[in-house]
Amino acid sequence: MLHVFATIFAALLGLAFGSFLNVCLSRWPEDESIVHPRSHCRSCKRTLTSWENIPLLSWLVLRGRCRTCHAPIHWRYPLVEAAVALLWALAVWRSDQASFPVEFAVGMMFLLWILVALAALDAGYLWLPDFLTYPGIAFGFCWWVVQRTQIDFALHDRWTPEDLKRVGQRLLGILLAAALIVVIRWIYWLFRRQEGIGLGDAKLMALLAAWLGLPGALLSFFFGVVLGALVAVPLILTRRAATAKLPLGTFLCIGGIVTSLWGRQIIATYLTWAGF
Repeated sequence: MLHVFATIFAALLGLAFGSFLNVCLSRWPEDESIVHPRSHCRSCKRTLTSWENIPLLSWLVLRGRCRTCHAPIHWRYPLVEAAVALLWALAVWRSDQASFPVEFAVGMMFLLWILVALAALDAGYLWLPDFLTYPGIAFGFCWWVVQRTQIDFALHDRWTPEDLKRVGQRLLGILLAAALIVVIRWIYWLFRRQEGIGLGDAKLMALLAAWLGLPGALLSFFFGVVLGALVAVPLILTRRAATAKLPLGTFLCIGGIVTSLWGRQIIATYLTWAGF
């Protein structure tokens, strides 16, 4: 029963943090403060009342339009709020499978929030800001170290040489994940003599490897490529591919979300099927 209440609380908290994320997504690209001024209509600049700031519900009650000027409120607002709420609930619900569920859940909630933010920014602006990716890499690596330290001290009451080897492997995995995108970017430039993939995608892959390990990052990359192909094929068939710019970062983030929640089961199923 406590687990159910924790999941419901995570969903409600996710609505609140999803609403805050919407403020960030509206103001970061305009280089505006996320603190001042208070939430307001982007069209008529009227400050919103308290009931107009209720996550998800306000958008539904207002039918997606400003109460004063009737300007449309972008569907991104309820989508981001609902996504963060659902993902946080799933993270907490599945955390009972972890050795240290509280620490695991908090880390996964942080990762999912960043991935939703990066997915929205890349979809809307083709922008993966360093102020999200670099701290995300650092926090992800530290979170993994804390998880490993808790497990090791529970088993051995100390760090072992094998633990130091794992740290080195983790750091190498982060570098290799970023290098994958850099190599693809370089090969594309050799053939087309133009930039096809931004370095922000390389930093995003490093972030995924910091949190999910190299296998998790590669699985995220696989899902991202498949999603990108599904979007690109209709564009090619309608001859719009030459002018369209696909947000690879958005697809990688979606792949990262799937991997963070179900990656271990997917990888284990694949290894069993492949006979490993």
